[in-house]
Amino acid sequence: MASKQVNLYVNDAPIEMDFFVQGYVDRVISGILSSLKGTCRVRNLDLSVERDAVNINLNGSKVPVNDFVNKIIRNTVLGMVTSLKGVSEVKKLKIEISR
Repeated sequence: MASKQVNLYVNDAPIEMDFFVQGYVDRVISGILSSLKGTCRVRNLDLSVERDAVNINLNGSKVPVNDFVNKIIRNTVLGMVTSLKGVSEVKKLKIEISR
């Protein structure tokens, strides 16, 4: 597997992640995206959650999401991130993955 980088920002502040958490975030997000119609393997990903909106830019293209997918992704990502040490209230979240 090519080397990868996983970055997480909560309320514009970087969140440190160990190897396990980086791999977990990468696999969960990649699994979610692979289940969406018309998506491909993650090379570069910018996923953001702000208020109720989820925005996904996968390999340079915006991925459209309907209300149901928006809610599932938002709740999954927020549940995962709020479990991390040092994360409390999440107003804005960004995940970057690059390979």
